[in-house]
Amino acid sequence: MGISIDVNQANFATDVVEASYQKPVLVDFFAQWCGPCQMLKPILEKLVQEYDFVLAKIDIDQNPEIANAYRIEGVPDVRIVSQGQMYQGFVGVLPEPKIRELLNQLSLKSDLEGELEKARSAMAAGETEKAKAIFAQLIDQHPQSRLLAIEAAKFLIAQDKLGSAEKLLAAIDETEREAYAQAEALRNLIQLKLESQNPPEQKLDQPFFAAVQQTIAGEYEAALQNWLAIVSQNRTYRNDGARKAMIMVFHLLGDTHPLTVQYRKQLTQTLY
Repeated sequence: MGISIDVNQANFATDVVEASYQKPVLVDFFAQWCGPCQMLKPILEKLVQEYDFVLAKIDIDQNPEIANAYRIEGVPDVRIVSQGQMYQGFVGVLPEPKIRELLNQLSLKSDLEGELEKARSAMAAGETEKAKAIFAQLIDQHPQSRLLAIEAAKFLIAQDKLGSAEKLLAAIDETEREAYAQAEALRNLIQLKLESQNPPEQKLDQPFFAAVQQTIAGEYEAALQNWLAIVSQNRTYRNDGARKAMIMVFHLLGDTHPLTVQYRKQLTQTLY
C-alpha cells in the first residue's frame, strides 16, 4: 500500500525527488477545471491503495513554477520519478488495466492481486472455506474495487450463490466501461447457468451447457473450443447462442487476452 500526498514547491524536493530513491513516485499534474483529471483521480487513488508507490498530486494552477520547469502543456499529465529522475508516463486518461501494466513495468506488485491469487489457488485446491474467508476480508478492505467484485462474483457463481453474485455486479455501472462489460458477461453466465438446470431438449444442448460449466470453472479454452464446434455445425442453434457465448467469454477475459485474440480470429474464419 502506497501513500497519496498533495505536493507544492515547498515539499517537492523532499516528497518527490528524495522519496523516489525509496520507491517510485507517480506525479499527477492536474487542474481543478480539467474534466479528464477528475476522471483519472479516483483510478489513481484506488491503485495507490494496492501498490507501494507515492502518488504526488500537483495542481498546475497553484504551482505554475513546477509545471513550467517540467514543461507541462496539457493535463492530466502523469510522470514517473525514480532515483531522482523524472520520466514520461502518460498524458490523458488511461483505462485502469493500462495503468496496471505501467505499474507492473515498474516492478510493482498489487497487494490485492496477490491476495486474489491466494483465493484462486484455494479454489483450485477445493479449499472453498479458505477462499471464502479471503474474499470476505478483501471486500472489507477494498469495497470499491471492481477487479475484486468481478473475481468474487466468479467465485459466488461457482458456489451457486447467484443472488449474491448479482448484488456485487449491480454496483458496477455503465460509466465503468471495461468492468461493466465483464459484469454483463457474468450476468449472462448466470442466466446460462440457470438454463442449464433444464433437461436437454436438443442434441447440442449437452456440449453447449458443458461449455457453460467449463466457463464457470475457469476452463475458458475448453469452453471456447466447444462453442466454436457448435458454431461450425449449426449457427441457428439457440438463436446463434454459441457465437454469443464466445463473445461473452471474450468480454470476460478482455480484448488483449491471448485466448480472446486466438478464438476471435478462429470465430471470424468459421463465420466467413
